[in-house]
Amino acid sequence: MNGKLIIFSAPSGAGKTTIVRHILGQYSDKFEFSISASTRAPRGTEENGKDYYFISKDDFLHKVAKHEFIEFEEVYAGTFYGTLRSELERIWALGKHVIFDIDVIGGLRLKSKYPEDALAIFVNPPSLAVLKERLSGRGTDSEEKLKERFAKAELELSYADKFDVILNNFDLDTACKDAEKLVLDFLEYNGK
Repeated sequence: MNGKLIIFSAPSGAGKTTIVRHILGQYSDKFEFSISASTRAPRGTEENGKDYYFISKDDFLHKVAKHEFIEFEEVYAGTFYGTLRSELERIWALGKHVIFDIDVIGGLRLKSKYPEDALAIFVNPPSLAVLKERLSGRGTDSEEKLKERFAKAELELSYADKFDVILNNFDLDTACKDAEKLVLDFLEYNGK
């Protein structure tokens, strides 16, 4: 029997990665992080096989043609992200549930493929202004890339009501506690 899928999605900068890391830190015996494949270059201290599977665009498209992805998307022009089927199999073989930190469209695609076995959580930032402030404060993107991220964030916020739950991240400690409860309640309700 396969484990469950816990999907955290949000616009970039909403806090989903921090919340996912919190849950993994508290419940490493229950959950394993799903490492996405990406055609983008590593940022900062990111490591291949830990943060992402960094692969070339050609390799990515070859894997698409061979149906090796459960879901994938061209998130930004020329930059692809996706979830490899082998990644879910790897985690389920460990006897754990899969936890995702994934973009909004990818999260909805996963939920549609596993409607009964997935909990899709949309992490809602306090406001678009706060989101812009967080993204600008990272200092990892050019002005042009920031504009692209802001435009995408506005669109992604409009998908919030398509998720199972909207988790407000107005205060990080509260959001982390609320996320824990949502996830554990889902597993208990589904007999895991």
